[in-house]
Parts: sequence; C-alpha cells; structure tokens
Amino acid sequence: MSPHPAMPHPTPLNRRRLLAASLGLGALGALGTLLPARRAQAEDYKALVCVFLYGGNDGMNCLVPLDAERQASYQATRGALALPSSSLLRLGTTDFGLHPSLAPLAPLHARLAWLMNVGPLVAPLSKAEYLAANGRGPGVPGSLFSHSDQQTLWEAGNSDLQSRSGWGGRAAQLLQLSNPVVSVGGNGRFGLSTAAVPLVLPGPGDHFGAYALQDYGWQPLIARKAALQALYQGAGDSPLQGAFQAQQREAFLMSDRLRELVALEPGDAPALAAIDAAFAPLVQNGQIASPLGRQLYQVAKLVHGRAALPGSRQLFFAQQGGYDTHQGQIGGTALQGTHAQLLAGLGQAVACFDAAMQAIGMGQAVTLFTQSDFGRTFAPNASSGTDHAWGNLQFVLGGAVRGGLHGRYPTLALGGPDDVGVHDWERQGRWLPSQSVDQYAATLLRWFGAGEAQLDAVLPNLANFGSSRDLGFMG
Repeated sequence: MSPHPAMPHPTPLNRRRLLAASLGLGALGALGTLLPARRAQAEDYKALVCVFLYGGNDGMNCLVPLDAERQASYQATRGALALPSSSLLRLGTTDFGLHPSLAPLAPLHARLAWLMNVGPLVAPLSKAEYLAANGRGPGVPGSLFSHSDQQTLWEAGNSDLQSRSGWGGRAAQLLQLSNPVVSVGGNGRFGLSTAAVPLVLPGPGDHFGAYALQDYGWQPLIARKAALQALYQGAGDSPLQGAFQAQQREAFLMSDRLRELVALEPGDAPALAAIDAAFAPLVQNGQIASPLGRQLYQVAKLVHGRAALPGSRQLFFAQQGGYDTHQGQIGGTALQGTHAQLLAGLGQAVACFDAAMQAIGMGQAVTLFTQSDFGRTFAPNASSGTDHAWGNLQFVLGGAVRGGLHGRYPTLALGGPDDVGVHDWERQGRWLPSQSVDQYAATLLRWFGAGEAQLDAVLPNLANFGSSRDLGFMG
C-alpha cells in the first residue's frame, strides 16, 4: 500500500477551464498581474526578439535579383536550384524578388529591413587582405565555414571562439536589465553573461516550475515547498552558498510569476483573444502546430503580460533548425523541397507574431531579427543542395524599422571580387561579408537604449569599424 494518497493533479481539460474561468472573471489572483490592461507605449517599453536559423540559411534563394544582368548570372550559376523569376514576389519598386514561401512577409515591406551580406568580421576586410593572410590570422574570423564555431561568433558577437557569453546576455548585464534574456528556444550562448543564464521557458501548455513542488492543494507538497523556500531565505555561510540561494529564490519567484501565463494555449484566456486571432492560421486542434509559431506565441504572451517580467527592456531568443541544406534543397517547383518548407514555417510564424504585436498596440516597441550560422554557396553541389559559405542575408521586422534593402549585394561572379575562393575547385560563391555582426548588433542595441560606451563593452570589435557603427535600418 502506498504510504500516502496519490498526488492530486488536475487534468489538462479541467486546468484549461479553470484558467479560462479565472481570466473571464477579470483575471483574479496571480493572473491579474500577468495579464494587465494594455498600457500606453509612453512607458518606453522595448523588446528585441532574436530568431536564430540554425544550420545556415540559404539567403541567396530568399531574396533574388530581378534585373537582367544579375538575374542571368543567378540562373546560370544556380542551375537546378534557381527559382523561376515568375515565382518571385517583387519587393515594392526594388529589383529584388522574395521567395514565394515567404509570401506572408511581402505585405510587411514598409517595416521589414533586408540586410545584405552580413557575417562575422574582426574589422573591415578586403579580399586582398584575406588572401594575403591565407584565410587565417588575427584579422580573419576563426574556423570559417564550421557550424558550431560560426554559431558561436554570431551569438557571442566577438571573435573569441571560446567565448562563454553572448551579446544578448552581455547587453542585459551592462544595461542592468531587471531580467535575464528569456529563451523560448532552449539553451543558447546568445543569452549567457558572466552573471546570469537565460530564463528558458517551455512551450504553451507545458509545465513551468520546480517539478513536483507545485502544491495542487496537497499538504505534503505545500510543506515541502515552504521548507525549501525557508532554507533559501537563510543566511549563507559562503559567497558560493549565497549565490546559490539567490538563484533558487529567483527560480521560485519566476515560477510563481510565469507558470500560469506560460501554460496558456489559444482559447484559454479571453484577455489573449487578439493574440489568439493573430496566430489562428497556425492552430490545429486547439494547439499551435508550428514549432517556431509556438515559441513566438510564448513571446507574444510575455510582451502582452509584461508586468510579469519587471522592467522596460526585454530580450528574447527563439530558434528554427534544419537549414543545413546539403541535399534536396529544392523540389519539383519553387514551393517544394526542404528549404521552401523551412521558409514557409518561418514566414508564417513571423507574420503571425507581427500581427499579434500590431493587435495589442506594441508594434513600435518590438523588433524581431534573424541570425544564422552563415550563408550557403552560390554554386550548388552535386547533391541538389548547397554548402557552407560566409556572408548572408538577414531580416529585421518592427514598427521602428526602416524597411527596404540595406547594404551592398555581392557581385554574383564565382571567383569575383566578393568570392573568397582562389582555386577553381573553391570558387563557389562564398561571399566576403560587407557588413559585420558587430555593426548589425550595435544598430539593434542602440535602438534598444545602449550608449556608445556600452556598445563598445558588449561588442569588442565594434571600435574597429570606425564611424561605420550603425547600419541605418532602425528609426
């Protein structure tokens, strides 16, 4: 016989009804602080949302030149991977067309910036300097074309492959934000600092908190949780013990603040009706089917319920994997194949998130941006895919963004002025970046509120770019 009765645990259906009922009665109890009435943007709230595309997104097929000369080079070099010009969605009056799978982003052109040929750089670097250094040395980023190393350089925002922190985490620390970086995409280097780790949240409907310490009205668990909290409140005998106690206190506090909000799914809370409507295209059987959509739905709820995370600045991290398209990158049509499917998920999830921000009046206050390991080679490989390259296309979306094209598009010539390949076998279109991760991050963080000295501390290579510290895509 069991020494104690089974722990009561509400069923998902009853739990959802309970949450919906409490919110329908005016968000009583703890949820009242999580879903406040919408406040004016005069509060100076701002949020940055990083979406990391793991594997190395093929930017060359995300945005394609339509002018006669470059279109001819594109079609000739890309061969079977080239998208038909008739399938591309022209961006406004520009000479560029958008991949058809990114169609949900096309109407957002006015507040969507496309950053050309961005990548890790230590300082401005010419092809001649790169070749003179034989592709290595203090002026050249280390371990180019390596997934793990280039992810480190993008997330760390410096040239240190051993970096233990990310530029998001360092920014949160130096700006003395009230909360660490919030990750809805697992543990990543982006949100690490010397003082804190990211707050990692699960998806909608999942449990968030100390496992088996939620009381559920059961006295033994209530007593256990109270005992642990009392232990963590006591005075530590050493700095290490004190730091551990502070970390545990913060963990319990965050659990109490966020667990109900984190668990909400579409249809659970009338107060989230506008967000639910924005994400409706992704909902199947009451749940968001898209993995990235689930992450961005969590971010949207946290922006809406921002009183649960004190402070007027918040940094979020989300991710989508699968972009290492060495084979099967494209199918029988432009809308088929691995890359098209990935972009369809990306475009729809980001468009739903943008619609949610507009619906709750936070469009001007929230900026979403992408990062990725590296670009893909301009020339395809023998497996109907592309290989690891360097400079890449990124996009930034938000009401404060100056929409359009920013930066210099590379010259589409294998072995040309932007291709770092030397010998015939390595002339594949690995573009030397014309804009750096440091400049990209600095432009975002300056809008976020960082001063110039803080930018130099967060991004140690930024000083190497002289007066070109801002890429101009933020208002």
